[in-house]
Parts: sequence; C-alpha cells; structure tokens
Amino acid sequence: MSLLAKVFSHKKKHLVGHHLVLNELKIPKHLAIIMDGNGRWAKKRHMPRVAGHKQGMETVKTVTKLASSAGVSVLTLYAFSTENWSRPKDEVSFLMKLPVTFFDTFVPELIEQNVRVETIGDINALPEATKKAVYDAKEQTSQNTGMVLNFALNYGGQKEIVDAAAVLAKKVQEGEMAAEDINPAAFAAELTTGFLGDLADPDLIIRTSGEERLSNFLPYQAAYSEFYFTPVLWPDFDQEQLELALESFTKRDRRFGKVSS
Repeated sequence: MSLLAKVFSHKKKHLVGHHLVLNELKIPKHLAIIMDGNGRWAKKRHMPRVAGHKQGMETVKTVTKLASSAGVSVLTLYAFSTENWSRPKDEVSFLMKLPVTFFDTFVPELIEQNVRVETIGDINALPEATKKAVYDAKEQTSQNTGMVLNFALNYGGQKEIVDAAAVLAKKVQEGEMAAEDINPAAFAAELTTGFLGDLADPDLIIRTSGEERLSNFLPYQAAYSEFYFTPVLWPDFDQEQLELALESFTKRDRRFGKVSS
C-alpha cells in the first residue's frame, strides 16, 4: 500500500513484526532530515563522491513530493553545513553547483505542487551563481501556500544560537527591550527559523546512513523532537523508507515532559 493510501485510509493497518494496530499514520507537521551517506553510496559503487551527491539530489525531489502529498507543513533538509567547507575543494565546488541544477529543473514542479522554497543559514556567503539560484527559487515560489521546503544551507546550529544571543544583547544594550523580557519565545523569534512561527520545531528528525547524532543541526529547535535513525544511505531513501519512519513516529508517545494520561 502506498504512503498516500495509508495516510488517507481509515482502515486499520498491522505493522510488520509488531502487534500494534494503527488506524492511520501520524504525519509530522515539521519533518527535518539529515541527508547523510551520499559519499558512501558512491564509494560502494566505485564511483566518485559527486555521483552520490547527484543521486541524492534525485532523492530530495522524490521525498519532497511525497512529504507534500502526505500533508507535511514544513520539510527542512540539511543540505550544507558550516563545517562542510572543509571538504575537498572539488567536492565543495560540485555541491555549490547542485542548487543551480536542482532549482532549474525542479522549480516548475514545486510551483505545480504549491511548494514554497525557504532557507536557513548564511546564504550571502555562498558563491554568486549559487546564491542567485536560491534567491530566484524563493522568489518564483513565494506565492505558493502549501508545504515549505526549507533548505539548511551554510547552516550551523551553534552559530545560530550565538547570533540570536548577540541580537538580543544588542537590543538590551540599546534600550529596545529589558533583560528580563528575554524568554524562550523572544529567543526563538531571533533564530533563523523564526519565520516558521509555531512550526519552527521539528516533530520528527530523520538521519540516514547509520550515524546517530545531530551534527550541529537545529540543536535548539530539536529539544523535543522525535528521532529516527536508519542505516539506509540517503540516495537509497525511498517511499518505503519514509513510510517506515512515519510508522515509527506514529507509535511514539510524545509527552513533552508530562505524564501520559
């Protein structure tokens, strides 16, 4: 049964290998994914690492369309971290060219799917061609009212927190606000995800390739996120793998520090 059939069907579904019976899948409002394993995918096939990144781009297209159809409100993808600049120059150069190719071919489909492109991270530090492709995609999809496809580009979670603290410190210093007015809501508003409002915090974070860490991805926003780790490499992450992640999420009891009733 396809993902969409599961989502919109009210028939009971038995999970393979489990005794739990579900009426339907819970769909996270904000789904975030650490797309890991492109290089290893290519290495296993005796191909250059860039081949893995190219295939990974196709997976982004597939997962974007699946998430949008399933009713996800925000899909945040960890595309390029502030630490990724330390990778080999030829690989970084290829990664910087990917958004140009990606948006050139995919924006018409995003418009058709009513998906809006947004970004978090320091976009202005990217090469001009990359920056233009990103800004053009955001502009071309700005009127779309469906799912937000949010790319974390040149993003670092610790830097984001430090930058937000600096903004609030300056506001206090200049008399725009009092120190005692700094609370979680005020702090969250200064993070790069502030524009997402109540949807800023991911309900579910998926990481592929078998690694089990955040790697500086949304550390503040992930305080109460559910995590799903899979050994599947990102280029191999398909509809079936997304269904497995959503099935796992459906079984979670999210108490947010409270006692389950």
